[in-house]
Amino acid sequence: MEGISIAKLLIIGALIVLLFGTNKLRTLGGDLGSAIKGFKKAMSDDDGNGKKAVEDAPADRVNHKE
Repeated sequence: MEGISIAKLLIIGALIVLLFGTNKLRTLGGDLGSAIKGFKKAMSDDDGNGKKAVEDAPADRVNHKE
């Protein structure tokens, strides 16, 4: 069984452009990029808040819920 060659990928890419059009693909790419940026920003904000909350609480005052 053969893998996917570059020629096959180019044909698939050309078919996708013909089906959806360049404007729709450009819009889709922009939306995907902004979604990834928002996700990364939320993850970095979440990591910063989580570290700060753990550092502020003394070890003897941490209560674990069971």
